[in-house]
Amino acid sequence: MQVEATPVAVVTPATIERWQTACKTCGCAAAARDYSLVIRGWSSWGRRYHTRGHLEACLGEFDRARELALNASEVELALWFHDVVYRTWRSDNEARSAALAVEIMSHGGASSAAVHRVVTSILATRHQGREPNGDAALVVDIDLSILGQPEETFLEFEQNVRREYWWMPRRRYVAGRCAKLESFLKRSSIYRYPEFQRRYEAAARVNLALAITRLNGKAAEPNPTPRKTIK
Repeated sequence: MQVEATPVAVVTPATIERWQTACKTCGCAAAARDYSLVIRGWSSWGRRYHTRGHLEACLGEFDRARELALNASEVELALWFHDVVYRTWRSDNEARSAALAVEIMSHGGASSAAVHRVVTSILATRHQGREPNGDAALVVDIDLSILGQPEETFLEFEQNVRREYWWMPRRRYVAGRCAKLESFLKRSSIYRYPEFQRRYEAAARVNLALAITRLNGKAAEPNPTPRKTIK
């Protein structure tokens, strides 16, 4: 397999015009209040990596891979919703994000089939159970593209994820984070689509191994101090 040089991430602004186009193409009314609700979710307190910047990076990746989608507007809406609810102390973030997608899309007139496919793609980003296929696999590949970014970008991602888990004791965090990163390394391929394998697979494996080594080497590091008190 020919491996491409790791590209610089492309960011696509998450504008209301883009949201409206995706909704309308999916057969869903594109209310401005729904856009505001989604953006507020991505901008909520406590986020360091799972911010609007992550959404826009995903949209940029999607623009490069749009031709791979079976239903492009559904893939895009799944990306808009996939981390809209994100609380590190909860285990049902994807389910709650999917529930918001159901509410907005159903109220907007989208077909039940389209809603189901978007929900399936959102829930696939839990990275649990059977490997997804089709558009759900594309959403997962896009979500995981951060793993194959240049080392500096990847390490910043790791630092920001830790900041999101500021409340978790270091030993517990290291154990859980290493288990998650190792689960990706154990896959025969981290990415499902050949295009993503060529772009990111080799770099992702190097980055993951580096992160695990760094985590295990810093087990005694004190917990990061939160920038704000929890409300």
